[in-house]
Amino acid sequence: MNQYEVEVKALLGSAERAEAIRKAMKKVDASCALISKNKQLNHYFEIDKFFKDPIHSLASVMRAHLPEHAIEKLKDMAARAKQFSLRSRNKDGEALLVVKASVDETTSENGIARIEFEEKFPQSFDYLDELILTNGFRYQAKWSREREEYMCRGVNVTLDKNAGYGWLAEFERIVEDEVKVEAARNEIRSLMKELEVEELAQDRLERMFAYYNAHWPEYYGTEKIFVIE
Repeated sequence: MNQYEVEVKALLGSAERAEAIRKAMKKVDASCALISKNKQLNHYFEIDKFFKDPIHSLASVMRAHLPEHAIEKLKDMAARAKQFSLRSRNKDGEALLVVKASVDETTSENGIARIEFEEKFPQSFDYLDELILTNGFRYQAKWSREREEYMCRGVNVTLDKNAGYGWLAEFERIVEDEVKVEAARNEIRSLMKELEVEELAQDRLERMFAYYNAHWPEYYGTEKIFVIE
């Protein structure tokens, strides 16, 4: 069964603004607490050569490394996705294969409603990259971040310190049925309103994403940030 990730982003910028959000969450939900904290490397990929069906091709390559249920999920995504975003993730030393496919008119990289695939890769992060690179993909960009994860009023909230972007908040619900996507989106936006957090417009987010992709070697692994209006 597919899971649908409903996610809305807010650009915070400063550490002071991130601290204000921590306090605001505790105010609206006394049970809100830090769930996890980790460091991540996220490597994004794009198609390097013509593929008739890139997700199916990826599924074939990964069959030797992932369980069968994961391969079937990748195939189902291939049949339903309007577009997809492929990335590898190093999460505190654990290698993960991540695919996000859009089910609405927003993008698979930054969209609001997406089918989400995330599976632990049993070998090294470098080997995962090697498999992807030798099977028709190339690097789009490399990202680094520090992440704090909270649960607030049933919404997963992450506060990310991203190279390039600075502090960013992501508000997320996972639902099992596509018909529940709109309700989850409304719940997220209601919480953001209570917290006085402004949604990052999709067009600005896309400009930021494009700028980072064009300049990522300047920012990856650093604390440098840029501002794109």
